[in-house]
Amino acid sequence: MKLAKEKACKNCHFISMGNLCPICKSPNLSEDWSGLVVIVDLEKSEIAKKLGAKSSGKYAIRVR
Repeated sequence: MKLAKEKACKNCHFISMGNLCPICKSPNLSEDWSGLVVIVDLEKSEIAKKLGAKSSGKYAIRVR
C-alpha cells in the first residue's frame, strides 16, 4: 500500500495532497520541497504578506 505524499505547488508554494493546487489551480506540483510555514491568520501575518499567501494553510519555503 502506497501512502499519498503532500505536494507543494511550484507557483504559489501551497502544500496539498491532490494533483491540482486548490489555490491557483496549477497542476505543476512537486514532492521535492523543504521548509514549512503554517499560516493561521492571513490578515495579521507578516510572513503571509512576504510569501504572497492568498489563503490560510501550509506553504513550502523551497520547491524543487
